Amino acid sequence: MKALCVFSGGLDSMLAAELIRTQGIDVLGLFFETPFFSPKKAKKSAQSMGLPLKVVNITGRHLEVVKSPKHGYGGNMNPCIDCHALMFRIAGELLKEEGAAFVLTGEVLGQRPMSQNKKSLSLIASESGLEGLLIRPLSAKHLKVTVPEAKGWVKGDLLMNFEGRSRKPQIELAKRLGIQKYPSPAGGCLLTEKVFSRRLKDLFTSKEEIEIREIVKLGRHFRTAPHTKVVVGRNRRENEQVLSLSGYQDVILESTSVPGPTALVLGKLSDPSLELAAEITAAYSDAAGFESTDIRVVGTSGERILVAMVRDKEGFRRYMI
Repeated sequence: MKALCVFSGGLDSMLAAELIRTQGIDVLGLFFETPFFSPKKAKKSAQSMGLPLKVVNITGRHLEVVKSPKHGYGGNMNPCIDCHALMFRIAGELLKEEGAAFVLTGEVLGQRPMSQNKKSLSLIASESGLEGLLIRPLSAKHLKVTVPEAKGWVKGDLLMNFEGRSRKPQIELAKRLGIQKYPSPAGGCLLTEKVFSRRLKDLFTSKEEIEIREIVKLGRHFRTAPHTKVVVGRNRRENEQVLSLSGYQDVILESTSVPGPTALVLGKLSDPSLELAAEITAAYSDAAGFESTDIRVVGTSGERILVAMVRDKEGFRRYMI
């Protein structure tokens, strides 16, 4: 028999997968990739325990949930309940393709107040379409008996009764199962982060359709017009990343006479918005004390130099996202 484990790469999902594997059931880990969470941790954890892992990109379907979640947001822009239901729904759609009988997850009752209370866990199972085919091995003894337990595919007495936020039971279980390497608890979803969520909300509400890409995670962001956004690198590493992530239609600005940031203008461009972008670039450069400084502008129409007035960066705070 085979099962699919929705696998984040954290300790809980590692334990859930291993508990089912110890009962002689093959487990395939599933990681659902979007611009908001990377499979890096999941790949490392899966490799450490010899768990086969399949990475599935669900960006299109997930974005629709993020934009308009039926059950609202948890922390910041994170649609906890809707996101979990979507992932389990997609896992259910993969059961036949993968020749698997049921889906499991590392969720722990009471660990997260919004998405992991009894009502939410039941709601998520129902909305995923899995119902009794979704098992949560770490808290199974607190929850309704599932089909795998009722039919004897899984021995319910070998499952756990974990509840709450303490990690002590998980750490003890990891020792018993021989899991020695696991990541420390940390937020892996960018949608739970305040600044990132603010930037994402700005993209959703702006009049200009700008694709979601890695640049959202970098630098200082300024909304200078309904159609225009400026991203300014904060250090040499970010300057290099901003430059490498620029697209064909983007405009790049850099100081030529003093050290300073690399800035990227996204969206529609007018002469006033370009002048403002140049002044922002100058304000975050080392040109303090100068009246003006030269800013190189590179875009689809070629390269030119703009002379930008050097102003106090505080004057641009009102544009910052």
